[in-house]
Amino acid sequence: QVQLVESGGGLVQAGGSLRLSCAASVRTFSSYTMGWFRQAPGKEREFVGNAKWNDFSTYYADSVKGRFTISRDNAKNTMYLQMNNLKPEDSAVYYCAASGRYRIGVLRSSYEYDYWGQGTQVTVSS
Repeated sequence: QVQLVESGGGLVQAGGSLRLSCAASVRTFSSYTMGWFRQAPGKEREFVGNAKWNDFSTYYADSVKGRFTISRDNAKNTMYLQMNNLKPEDSAVYYCAASGRYRIGVLRSSYEYDYWGQGTQVTVSS
């Protein structure tokens, strides 16, 4: 069982930055692809980006590419989401998620992730 806890959300003005953290309770953190998703009120949960366990690659949704950066510290069992140049449309509850252990593939759909955090609210004011 993998438990995930997000932190770092808050209120920020447009153009500002925030860094979210996702702490995992599993020693084998390095063998899970980790992803970030977000959900705004009245909208479906959407993929933000992920960091693969096997080739250390990252992938981002077009809406955040060039503004958001995902990193992971396997020694600390933690993943980060650095969000720069935030826009009001980035406002949402942000969730971190872990795929099944050793799972490979594109992994951009929520159903491909087995474990989820409770979410952290990000609000960007205009």
